[in-house]
Amino acid sequence: MRVLAIDPSLRGTGFAVLEKQGVKVRAVTYGTIKNAPSLLPSGCLVAIHERVMELIRTHQPECAAFEGVIYVQSHRVAITLGAARGAALLAAASHGLPIYEYAPRRVKQSVVGRGGADKGQVGFMVRALLGLTETPTADAADALAIGLTHLQTASSAMRGAVPLERI
Repeated sequence: MRVLAIDPSLRGTGFAVLEKQGVKVRAVTYGTIKNAPSLLPSGCLVAIHERVMELIRTHQPECAAFEGVIYVQSHRVAITLGAARGAALLAAASHGLPIYEYAPRRVKQSVVGRGGADKGQVGFMVRALLGLTETPTADAADALAIGLTHLQTASSAMRGAVPLERI
């Protein structure tokens, strides 16, 4: 099974492609879609969409896993995050991928064992679980954690995972 995992953000969208063969999970690729502060938000959305489309074409995942919507106090931040998420969702949906989403607390619980874990703990555990030689950036580590959560859920016969979105 191969999954594309996305942690959406306008300026730093984390991505990861993970593959599970038997009990072994490996990171095929991971990183951050970085958009310069000088780039207009509309340009950021195009860049996110195009890069996710490229990842799908190159790595041919069977599904996509996204971080669920988080609570933010600012309407402006919520709209911006939603737009970035939408650009990535559109890319996955246009390829017909089943889309799953996981709450941030659930991802942390799955990878670290504690829903209130900080970003440093997530990065450390992702590195250890995948046998990486370096600790990924926070955005990439979050995407790797989302992918690991999906693979863990999928391997337990999808118990507890609802195809929260199948677009």
